Amino acid sequence: MPNPAAETDADYHTSVSNPALIEKRRALIVKGAIKLFSENGYYKTTIQHIAQEVGFSQGFIYQYFKDKDELLFFALQVVLRRYLEYIPAQVSTTRHPIDKLCATITAFCHIIDENLEATVLAYRSTKSLPSERRSVIQELEVETNRFFLSPLSDAIESGLMTEVNRDLLVYQFVYFCHGWALKSWHHRKLYSLDEYIHEGLDILVRPYLTQSGREYWEKYYG
Repeated sequence: MPNPAAETDADYHTSVSNPALIEKRRALIVKGAIKLFSENGYYKTTIQHIAQEVGFSQGFIYQYFKDKDELLFFALQVVLRRYLEYIPAQVSTTRHPIDKLCATITAFCHIIDENLEATVLAYRSTKSLPSERRSVIQELEVETNRFFLSPLSDAIESGLMTEVNRDLLVYQFVYFCHGWALKSWHHRKLYSLDEYIHEGLDILVRPYLTQSGREYWEKYYG
């Protein structure tokens, strides 16, 4: 199985030797690429379009990325690593399993709200990668899903939630969080982000609580 942590900046094509400059310029290119890939689709977006978006020449882009495929791969990893860095930081001090599960869903929704275009890109464009690179992205996605599985399992094993198919419920959490980006044109007309999260927790967490879980919920969330 590919190791996502093994992919570093050194693994990507570049003819530039200054690490700080590489990081700065790649970030600029990736930002423009994410915008265009999300708006126009991966196949319709060319390196020339990206170069025009960021205000540089095609030759400039090729100093940092070998081709469009490598740029997409890098961009998708940037998106998913934002999730991997942000979510643990937001829930690190939360101890109660129900609180941690709710905090994880909340944190995922917030980081998605900050990266709407990037989330849409990750959801729709992973299939455009060659199989080996697609496997790396999928492993990063699975790693993100573990943030939900851990507190869900703790809540079940503590007698706070009923036993369910944990894998399927985790993916319901993920789909819900992604939905804020994928259907933002609809949801934003009806809800603020906090309202969306509140309604989602009421649908995705509360129905699975045991008696003791419901008592805790009513005390702190009711």
